[in-house]
Amino acid sequence: MSITNSIRSQLVPVHPEGYPFIGAFALLSLILFWLWPPLGWIGCIFTAWCAYFFRDPPRVTPSREGLIVSPADGRVSQIAKVLPPAELELGTMPLTRVSIFMSVFDVHINRSPFAGRIERIRYKPGVFLNADLDKASEDNERNGFVMVTPGGVRVGLVQIAGLIARRIVKFTNEGQTVAAGERIGMIRFGSRVDVYLPEGIQPLVSEGQLSLAGETVIADLKTADPGRTYRVG
Repeated sequence: MSITNSIRSQLVPVHPEGYPFIGAFALLSLILFWLWPPLGWIGCIFTAWCAYFFRDPPRVTPSREGLIVSPADGRVSQIAKVLPPAELELGTMPLTRVSIFMSVFDVHINRSPFAGRIERIRYKPGVFLNADLDKASEDNERNGFVMVTPGGVRVGLVQIAGLIARRIVKFTNEGQTVAAGERIGMIRFGSRVDVYLPEGIQPLVSEGQLSLAGETVIADLKTADPGRTYRVG
């Protein structure tokens, strides 16, 4: 392998969604260089950060049927039994919700938690509270998915805009079949993703744990495991 190819293989790809933002920051940097060079260097730092934010690293996704992998990078901020959003039509009984908070330093590409079909997509406008707050699930702008496994099990997934995030972007449509770990959308600049597990399914992650989209297993539909304990160390 040549040195050029070796260096290129170590660089993390940038998602095309970020090109306009990176280009705008780069143009602004050039203007600032013309006005006063120190400002131009500050612009370069912001341009580099923007490219970092829109990075889209490849992931290795477990492929066994029944596994539910994390749809987002970030910290598991809460696991609770709550009523799912009404627009998802997942019933009127509380379900286990796994909430994953994405800071501005996390990868913001969201991925399909399993191989299946997107049955429903529902967008709901709202406010822009801190996405780490519990009430953000009800009050913030959000985009909800209902996904169905090949065995007919329905799972809810909700993208929630945060305090800084002002745009939820989806890459898929209703009726579309997706693979486990396939890119389904993104949220710009700090946000959260909620996963509503089917009744009786226990999460295999704990609050405070870090997850990787498309890789970290958060639940298993094919196990009767009553749960796990975790040691912080």
